[in-house]
Amino acid sequence: MSLWEYANPTRFMRLTDRVLPYVTVLTVICLLTGLTWGFFFTPDDYKQGSTVKIIFIHVPSAMMAINIWVMMLVASLVWLVRRHHVSALAARAAAPIGVTMTLIALFTGAIWGEPMWGTYWAWDPRLTAFMILFVFYLGYIALWSAIEDQDTAADLTSVLCMVGSVFALLSRYAVNFWNQGLHQGASLSMDAEQHVDNTYYLPLLVSIAGFVLLFLTLVLLRTRAEIRSRRISALIAQERLR
Repeated sequence: MSLWEYANPTRFMRLTDRVLPYVTVLTVICLLTGLTWGFFFTPDDYKQGSTVKIIFIHVPSAMMAINIWVMMLVASLVWLVRRHHVSALAARAAAPIGVTMTLIALFTGAIWGEPMWGTYWAWDPRLTAFMILFVFYLGYIALWSAIEDQDTAADLTSVLCMVGSVFALLSRYAVNFWNQGLHQGASLSMDAEQHVDNTYYLPLLVSIAGFVLLFLTLVLLRTRAEIRSRRISALIAQERLR
C-alpha cells in the first residue's frame, strides 16, 4: 500500500481513529515520566541551582517549535506538488501548536536566562531568529484566516512557509553561524562530550519524546477537525445551491 493513499481524507480518518488512543496513552506516560523524573528526582546544578530544571520544558518546546515548522514545510511542499488536501490541512493544523511551543520556549528561556545573563531578553542571534519565527507563525495563521478560498490560502501559506524556513534554520544553527552571543550551544549532541550530564540527559530524552508524542496527538486531532470542518463547509455550499 502506498503512503499517498493516506492522503485520502477517508483513509486518513480511519487510520487515525485506530492510532490516536495508543499515541495518547504514550504521550501521557512519557510526559509524566520525563517531567516528574526531571523536576523531582534530579539534583540542582552546582552553578545554576534549581533553575537548570527548566531545561526539561525549554529544550523540548524549542526543538518542537523549529521541527513543527519543518513539518509544515514538508506538508506545504507536498500540497504544492501533489495537491493532496490532507497535507495542506495538516500544515494548517500544526501552526497553532507550533506557535504555542515557540511561546513556551521564549517564556521559559526568559526565566532561565535572567539569573544566568542578568536580563530576561538579549538580541542574541538565536533569540532574535526565534522571535522572528514566532512572528512568521502568527502571520501564517493570520493568512489562512484572511483568505476565503481554501486552495488559494494553502498556496500562499505554503510560499510563506518556505520563506519562514530560513528563520527556522537560523534558530537552530545561529550559534554555529555566529560565534558571539549569550545563548549556549546545543544541549543535545551526537558528541557525548558536548551534551548535558546523564543525570539530566536521560530524563530530558524522555521529556522530548513526550513533547513529540504530544505534538503528534494534537496535530492528528486538529487535522481530523479540519477535515470535518471542510466537509461541513462543502455540505453547506451544496445546500445553498439547491
